[in-house]
Amino acid sequence: MQIGHVRIEAGAILAPMEDVTDQPFRRLCKRMGASLLYTEFAAAEAIARDVDSALQKLQFGEDERPFAIQIYGNRVEAMTRAAEKAADLQPDILDINFGCPAKKVAYGGETSCAGSGLLRFPERMEAITAAVVQAMKPRGIPVTVKTRIGWDGDSINALETVERMERAGAQAIAFHGRTRAQMFKGCADWSWIRAAKEAARIPVVGNGDVAAPADALRMLNETGVDAVMIGRGAIGNPWIFAQTKALLETGEEPPMPTPEERASLYLEHLDVVAESKGERGVRRLRRHVKRYLSGFQNAADLRGRIMQTTDANEICGIVCGQFPSAERFIHRRE
Repeated sequence: MQIGHVRIEAGAILAPMEDVTDQPFRRLCKRMGASLLYTEFAAAEAIARDVDSALQKLQFGEDERPFAIQIYGNRVEAMTRAAEKAADLQPDILDINFGCPAKKVAYGGETSCAGSGLLRFPERMEAITAAVVQAMKPRGIPVTVKTRIGWDGDSINALETVERMERAGAQAIAFHGRTRAQMFKGCADWSWIRAAKEAARIPVVGNGDVAAPADALRMLNETGVDAVMIGRGAIGNPWIFAQTKALLETGEEPPMPTPEERASLYLEHLDVVAESKGERGVRRLRRHVKRYLSGFQNAADLRGRIMQTTDANEICGIVCGQFPSAERFIHRRE
């Protein structure tokens, strides 16, 4: 898939996820074969005001390329200013979030809502996108959009969104196959993703209910999208990218990692977040624990003990008590 001048290799894309796609996790997914990485979404208003926590979200390493910075907001001025600040870091792609369903982001009127809330105000979506595209043209950075198929079941506007985003100059669009009203409940409707792909002149990426490599292959076959994006299916499961890439290239899905291998990857992830983010990072890693450490005897008890502490050394001891050989699998940082 080609987005502007950026070539995206075959495989699956790691979706941007708040409190999930930080740099340690992105790097694991990249090593496992993720074809494109995104930052967690960052608020344009905060970036424009140089708020450190927002600017930190934009940081990435050369080993993460191709790489997209994702921003969200409502005001054209703040979005263009944030895009210009992000462009100073020289990402490969600048992405606009029109898909976040969180109430604190999506609710409000035309002049206050952001994320998927702007699906109710398509003219503002188009104006924001057009302004950001113009701001990025001198930098040579393509602008993409991630969104949902509509606000609710009575106002699905995926085809209008495609038309407006193309007119505004977006060079690719990713659709999560749910409405904002669904949040993450029910099933993603891939038929609207297929319809968007059939109508679009720019690349379309499909997202939603891709929990296994076979789901990625089925989405490609059923919708014809240019690429598949994996979100929640990757939490605690970065090897899904290696498995998906192998399935797409060879037609055969490799076996799941052994419990020891999963435990070792969890320890590597823990090692990095503990050093870079301390106890806060260890707490954030909790959402990955269930998937990393599952499918073996005493798994629930092991996870329960891990959830009771934020001491990385204690957690390592707990895990290695169950899997004495796990530590030797760790890819130590240089």
